[in-house]
Parts: sequence; C-alpha cells; structure tokens
Amino acid sequence: MPAMGSTWKEQIFMVLLGVATASGLTVLVLILIEATTVLLPAETKFGVVFDAGSSHTSLFVYQWPADKEKDTGVVSQALACQAEGPGISSYASDPARAGESLRGCLEEALALVPEARQRETPMFLGATAGMRLLRQKNSSQARDILEAVSQVLGQSPLDFWGAEVLAGQDEGAFGWITVNYLLGRLIQYSSGQWTQPAQGTLVGALDMGGASTQICFVPRGPILDQSSQATFHLYGANYSVYTHSHLCFGRDQVLLRLLALLLQSSPATLVRHPCYHSGYQTTLPLATLSESPCVHTAAPLDPTQNLTVEGTGNPGACVAAIHGLFNFSCQDQGDCAFNGVYQPPVQGQFYAFSNFYYTFHFLNLTSRQPLGTVNASVWDFCQRPWRLVEASYPGQERWLPDYCVSGLYILTLLRDGYGFREETWPSIEFQKQASGTDIGWTLGYMLNLTGMIPAEAPAEWRAQNYKVWVAGVALVVLTLVAILGAAAVHLLWPQN
Repeated sequence: MPAMGSTWKEQIFMVLLGVATASGLTVLVLILIEATTVLLPAETKFGVVFDAGSSHTSLFVYQWPADKEKDTGVVSQALACQAEGPGISSYASDPARAGESLRGCLEEALALVPEARQRETPMFLGATAGMRLLRQKNSSQARDILEAVSQVLGQSPLDFWGAEVLAGQDEGAFGWITVNYLLGRLIQYSSGQWTQPAQGTLVGALDMGGASTQICFVPRGPILDQSSQATFHLYGANYSVYTHSHLCFGRDQVLLRLLALLLQSSPATLVRHPCYHSGYQTTLPLATLSESPCVHTAAPLDPTQNLTVEGTGNPGACVAAIHGLFNFSCQDQGDCAFNGVYQPPVQGQFYAFSNFYYTFHFLNLTSRQPLGTVNASVWDFCQRPWRLVEASYPGQERWLPDYCVSGLYILTLLRDGYGFREETWPSIEFQKQASGTDIGWTLGYMLNLTGMIPAEAPAEWRAQNYKVWVAGVALVVLTLVAILGAAAVHLLWPQN
C-alpha cells in the first residue's frame, strides 16, 4: 500500500508538472511568434517664438510630432500670449525693461512645455520693423535692447537660439508660408495620409504692421531681382517666391509721414487735415513726428511745441496728399511698384491680413466687393461729419479717427502701388485668420525651422492579436494552477 500511495503521488505530480511545462512553452511560442510589431505614437516636440513688433510683443508656442513629414514638422499652435506694455523698441531709454516685459509670457510657455522636453525646445525672438527703424536711428540703443532680452531669455531652461532683427523679406516670406500651410496648400491630410496639393493653388500674402508692409507671392515668370527672391524646401518640395518689405509704409508711420507732409504747407502749429472727418480736432506734441526715423522735413521740428490737427473730411484732397508719399514714376519702365522697387505683376489669389484686415473689417469691406464699390464706400465714410461718426461707433474712440485715412491709404497702396485692378481686386481676401489660427510670420518661421531639427522615429512595440492575447492569459492561468497543484501534491500529500 505505501508503494501504491507513493506511485499515485508521483504520477499526479508528474502530470501537473507536464501540464505546467506544456502551457508555459505554448505561452512563450505565442509571445515570440504570434506577436506583431506596432508603432507607438511619436513624441511631441515644441518650439517657442517671440514676435517683437513695433506696437507690442507676442509669444507663440508650437508643437509637432517628432517623426515629421518629409523632413518638415506638421505644426500646430499650442499657446498665444501678448506681453504687457508696448513693443520692445519703445524701451530705448531703459533697455532692461524690454527684457522684463517678456517674463510673464515666458512663464506661461514654461508651464505648457513638459519639463523633460524644455532643454531641447528651441526659442527665438524676432524683432520686426519697429526695431529696424530704431537700428537705423540709433544702432547702439537697438543693440542694448537685444542684449537685454537675450539676457532674460537666455536664463530660461529652454534652448535659446537668439534674438535678432528679422529682415523684412524674411518677415514677408514666413507670412506666405503661414498662410499657405494653414489653408492646406503646402500639405493636406487625405485618405489617411499626408499629400501635397498642386502648386497652382498657392496664394499670395499681404501683411501690414505699424512700421512696414510686406507683399509675397509666386509670380508667373522668373524673378528678375535676386534680392527679392526667397526659396524654401518644405515637405519635400521646393518653392521660389517674390518677397519685399516696404519700410516706413506701415500704417502708423504712414500717418506720421502724411501729417509731416501736410505740416510743410501749414502754419507752424495748425494742420487742416483732409483725411480726418470734418469737425474732428486733436492736439499732439511735435516730438511724435521728430522722433520717427521715417519722417523727414525740410526744417527741423521743435519737439517742445504742440500741433493742432483739424479735420476737413475731403477724400479727394486726402488721396492727393497720400500720393505725395509715393513715387510711381518707375512704373513706366517695367516691373516696378513704387520708389524704384522691382515687383513682377501680381497674379493669383491673395490673403490680406493684419492692418489690411482690421481696417477693411471695420469699414465692412471684407466680402470681396468690386473695387469701385470699395472706393465709393471709403469716400462716403470719410465725408461723414465727426459728430455722426462718433455717435455711430461708441466705445471705439482710440482708432476711430484713423479709419478714413487708413482705408484711403490701403486703396492707394493696393491699386496704384501693387497694381491690383478692377478685374484682379476680387482675388484679395481680407482675413484675420486662416483655419482658425491668426496669420503672421511666426508659424512660417517655425515650419522652416523644423527642417533643422532632427526627426525621431516612432518607438516600436510587440503586440498580440486580441484572441491570441486571451488564449495566452488562459494558458498563463493554467500554468500557474498546474505549478501550484504540483507544489501542493509534493508538500501536502502524505507519504503513506
């Protein structure tokens, strides 16, 4: 009997051990053979850009999957922040404050970018026309401001790539990239994959800030002036665009130049201004004019004096005065816009944003009305008495006086300068955003920058089919039960 008991114990022990071995080996085979390789979602990369404009500074945080598409990131905006105070060029007398003004937005960016990604996240500050003008007027002051902002930004954990004055051509070209990217004209998602649209769908870009205005588009023929050409390699394709920035032709500087021009033929302290509504009056210090690098007068201005401006509401005289800011004579000699600047004929669709949009949106002229209708509407608005205008738009006192002159200036620039005619005018679309994102140079800059940042291949992982996974779990349970049973038999079965 003892021998018989011992035999049963050994047989059951061996059976349980065999079951555990077989099921364990089966699980191993399923893991090694039935598993398939899957790609995990790519890590997210980040980039930070400061847009230091003439009137204010904005920060943008962008993100894109690290694996990229044909060496260019598929970028989206993750954060927008407007820094407190004016543009950095306004801190010429106290450069340290320019750097301090950026801290609030920088903190917001650091709160968004994961700490583990911060040291590899590029950060760049690009200063536009306001700093271009300050550099012309006082290069040492401009240098001190850039050093002050670099000191603040360089102390952050982000990878600071520098602070510099952006060339006007680059500002226009990056704006062109932004518009076409947001509209899906550079790359678009279709049928589960990223594809490239035909180049014929590209749109031109018209941008206007406070101190400069930019035009950028793909002309029909070759670009004859190489200094006006920019080339890019994006998503595997090459692009060549005409781009030019007209310094001192931004909205704010044009208003100052126009006032200075009218002052030349006026009494010392009074200007009767045809571009302001009749009944409008304001007083401003002459220092406002004398401090602008864009203003040039025959006689020096006394910055301690005040100037009284009275509106006359005469759009015809206003347009004539605005023409005095341009020199259109070069147009008789071929492809030229004004002031001797080469420009091929405009062609295709255009997006007009920034001050182009803000002015025409207020005037209710963003619905692609014919050029004649637009012109008549602006003239009608300019001829309204100031008291009626003021009563019709309560709460808009800050910009309200300038919409007449801004509208007539934009018409002059687009029609007489850039060469849009009655038949090509409807090709201009006045927009603040494209695909729900504000238009500007920073997104285009970041898209171009991603080509310099190495891509990261998505991580691989071995994964099972669901049915195989269920079978594997069942076999693992069976293996554990068999092992525990064998242990119980060996330890608890009586010897006799």
